[in-house]
Amino acid sequence: MTDNALKKLWFTRCPVPTATGLAYKLGWLDEEFAADGITLSTLQEQPANSALARHHYDHDLPELIREGGNMLALAARAQGADTRLIGLTWIDEGQAIIVRAGSGVREASQLQGLRVALPAYVDHPIASHVRGCSIARGMSLHGVKGVLASAGLALEDVRFVEVEATLRRDGAGALQGLWAGLEHLAAGRVDAVYVKGAAAFDAARRLGLEVGVDIDALPQRFRVNNGTPRPITVHRSLLDNHPELVARFLAQGLRAADWAADNLDGVQRVLQDETRGSAQAVTQAYRDGFHRALHPDLSPERLALLRQQTDFLLLHGFLDADFDLEAWTDRRPLAAARRLLQQQEVAA
Repeated sequence: MTDNALKKLWFTRCPVPTATGLAYKLGWLDEEFAADGITLSTLQEQPANSALARHHYDHDLPELIREGGNMLALAARAQGADTRLIGLTWIDEGQAIIVRAGSGVREASQLQGLRVALPAYVDHPIASHVRGCSIARGMSLHGVKGVLASAGLALEDVRFVEVEATLRRDGAGALQGLWAGLEHLAAGRVDAVYVKGAAAFDAARRLGLEVGVDIDALPQRFRVNNGTPRPITVHRSLLDNHPELVARFLAQGLRAADWAADNLDGVQRVLQDETRGSAQAVTQAYRDGFHRALHPDLSPERLALLRQQTDFLLLHGFLDADFDLEAWTDRRPLAAARRLLQQQEVAA
């Protein structure tokens, strides 16, 4: 190994289905880089008070690859983070409007005139990241907007009630603070709450609440949000100096996505750990063949959906500035990863 060779590679992902998370849990990422003497580390395994934790938000770590929600990736880029977009996935993951049992709300049009929870801006330790990191607020606002739009309604057709959005963990480790509005719903202070993911369904079930509107059943344009589509980003210096390592990293993700397509039970077991949700909630949140759609791409269709999300976040104050989405996109690493995986398959 030369003096300027990379000795540590970092990655980070959100608690959702990702090819990166699968490749890591299967041990393939460690195996890929072990022979090079490269240590693979994930930000999720660092102490919560570690100085490194902030890089999940600001991406200011040269050796970092990130697969996660688009709000943080877009906010970091809007603030000048020197990153590049190298892949996009689309995985429907249990977006829903939750209501009280017996409310009678079963379709989008019935939300008109109701009180809807709107999580407050977070009290973030990095002051400049308060807006971009207010994930629950951004997701809720866009989720409700999509549902209302599907029925020809607008945000003005409901009454938003601001609720706290402090990130906290319950005894099972689930991130319940994102969905604090559920407690307000159970107490009768609001009539509807937007949620996403397995842990949220577990929280709703514990409170005796139920799904009023299944957002995943709506046309795609109404489902655009923080995780749809989900970007894979990399620090530009890593891409410039070690493009082959980035391609190899992506190739293992593609390999994991191939594996997932034929291993639903295995994927669901991994997701219980990745999402911090129960087996029942994972099955409820991730369905309809999601395990066959973990492959990233940079198709015009997915980029257009990301542009839709970017425009929404800019309009509602979650981004500091607009930026050139096409200039941010680099298609070379994913193309190289596909070639590399094909070569490995032929050799095998």
